[in-house]
Amino acid sequence: MIPRPDLLDAKSPAGIEVFQLTNEPDTPACHIYMEAQIFTPDSKQLVVHRSAHPHGSDMLDPEHRYLLVDLENAGAVSPITDELGPTSPSISPDGQWLYYFVNETKIGPGGRLTLRRRKLDGSERTDITVIDGCIPGTKLTISNMYPLSTISSDGNRIATCGFLGDGSAENDSWGLIVVDIPTGETRLIMHGPSWCNIHPQYCRSTDAAASHDIMVQENHGCLTSPDGTNRRSVAGLGADIHVIRDDGSKFRDFPWGRDGVEGCQGHQCWRGRSTWAIGGTGVTKDPAHPERHEQPLIESQAVPHDDHNGAKSPDSHRNDLARNFDLPRMNHFGTDIAGERLITDQAHQGEAWHLYFSHLGKPGVDAATDMRYLLNTQSPIEKKMHTHPFLSPDGSMGFFNSISTGVLQAYMIKGLDQL
Repeated sequence: MIPRPDLLDAKSPAGIEVFQLTNEPDTPACHIYMEAQIFTPDSKQLVVHRSAHPHGSDMLDPEHRYLLVDLENAGAVSPITDELGPTSPSISPDGQWLYYFVNETKIGPGGRLTLRRRKLDGSERTDITVIDGCIPGTKLTISNMYPLSTISSDGNRIATCGFLGDGSAENDSWGLIVVDIPTGETRLIMHGPSWCNIHPQYCRSTDAAASHDIMVQENHGCLTSPDGTNRRSVAGLGADIHVIRDDGSKFRDFPWGRDGVEGCQGHQCWRGRSTWAIGGTGVTKDPAHPERHEQPLIESQAVPHDDHNGAKSPDSHRNDLARNFDLPRMNHFGTDIAGERLITDQAHQGEAWHLYFSHLGKPGVDAATDMRYLLNTQSPIEKKMHTHPFLSPDGSMGFFNSISTGVLQAYMIKGLDQL
């Protein structure tokens, strides 16, 4: 863990510190993703990955590893996977296990996908289930695995997604699978051509009903090649966000985007353990002045499905968390597990990504308050090396990616609990 005070400047709050967590000079490393469940609940350990980029890794890269970072031990970094093709990691809610999929899939027959778990202390490795051929109960194979998984708050179910086409047709289906961890039973709960970038996120509530809800992103009008290459993912006006129960029932909507004016950025997360979620949106209120394009964060709860109407969904409630800020440009973001703190990045064209921190009040009522600048990540927006900031479960630390050294690495901010 290398101190990086050079990333702070005169505008940074007193008392915060910045550290570089990974430091192989010839190998990029980064955080998994803002919404990924890669932290132990005590905020003492997290998983990052090497030979990777902010949106995933290459399944054939022999250098790709998941790394355990021990913040209690001066940020010591050690590999926790050693096989080829690890992807889509989640740490169990009790902080004991790392679950991940081993990707040996291919288009059509002949591929294999394994759900594996390892004790964080390295003492055990167990295969939970193997999909060798078709997904159980279907005639469909899975490939082009999504780099994210999500695990239920009781630790009993894990979900991920992939491409279901056989290589014969364009715009074939993508699907969401759920694995029951105690039994290894696997089921396909939804599929179709518009689920190419699904971002599955289990609600982190411990309520028995809410713990079965998975937030999903739909990209209407996306284009996929026969080999599963995503040619057009269509965020903005083409995207909307939904919730589905993990048995495939109770499909619902979040009231964001899809009204012809407001678009979904494709970034969203649950607000801590609540049933409220925060959606990143974008809107140009005055077409004559595109430079006034805003990217506010809208907080809502899911409502009954009503034909993909987004922001116009009936009986919905929208709380603009950024309503007190002039020209908000909030892009990637995340909250602590209590849903009381938020970190986000903002940038204008030609700038580097800047990080900001704020407090959240009553869900559905209050705007974000005390939004304050943290630092300049020294990662220009044009480089597309997204900073993807997120918070530790206890909200005391922030995490982000940066290419400040010329090589993508993972970073940490300490002292946010003092702000």
